[in-house]
Amino acid sequence: IKEIEAGKVVVVAGFQAVTEQGDITTLGRGGSDTSAVALAASLGAERCQIFTDVNGVYTADPRVVTEARQLSSVSYEEMLELASLGALVMQPRAVEFAMLYQVEVEVGNSFKNETGTIITGVVNMEKHRIVTGVAHDLNVVRFAIFDVPDKPGVAKKLFKALAEAGINVDMVIQSAMRDNRNDIAFTTEENELQKTIPIVEKLVQDIGASGMTCGTNVAKVSIVGAGMQSNPGVAATMFEALADEEINIHMISTSEIKVSCIIDQERIKDAVRSLHKKFSLDLAD
Repeated sequence: IKEIEAGKVVVVAGFQAVTEQGDITTLGRGGSDTSAVALAASLGAERCQIFTDVNGVYTADPRVVTEARQLSSVSYEEMLELASLGALVMQPRAVEFAMLYQVEVEVGNSFKNETGTIITGVVNMEKHRIVTGVAHDLNVVRFAIFDVPDKPGVAKKLFKALAEAGINVDMVIQSAMRDNRNDIAFTTEENELQKTIPIVEKLVQDIGASGMTCGTNVAKVSIVGAGMQSNPGVAATMFEALADEEINIHMISTSEIKVSCIIDQERIKDAVRSLHKKFSLDLAD
């Protein structure tokens, strides 16, 4: 800050940092974005501009949906959901930081002198826009544990062991009880597969379940939009779009502004295109 006040142009290596012990380290994926937002917050900047190789945030991955449209603006909450659900234009922790410190962020193209997408706390909702975008994620693995004893503490034991191993669990489903036993299914990231398998195998024995399976041939497709909070039937419309394409849904997860489904990975592009069309996301602002 002193250098800036002295009128100098300061260049910060956003991907590198120094630990409390003085060791040089890296910040991981999205570290540069997070550093930029943190600096903007510290400096009290009106806006943090992040330049990348895309024009901004789109209604879907333009490599999958040719009709995908660049959004002029998107709320912090919507962007956080999109980033967490597979949209790669920004990393979730950078969006979290921007939302925490109310830093307005513009994502734009390094090679074009055009306004990108503004990520902010106040967004002028388009009249027709209930869903803001469709996101998809291929980095998904689905585990199923069969005949789990129906008694207190079993779920805690399972998910505590995964948490202690640093494994992030996303979606969870417990089936209806039969003979005092349930089936539990959950998803995590595919790159955690080899670490997760031995933990689940041991737990199957410890809790007295009959067995487990895991599948990597699945993917997650999601719709996100702040307008979903005040418009009933959005989930039903999503399920209808997938049914029309004869796409089977394995798992469902919802929040106030998103609906996610686990489906067969081979149908993910069909699902994204169908949902984009169903919610008229190709229409201009």
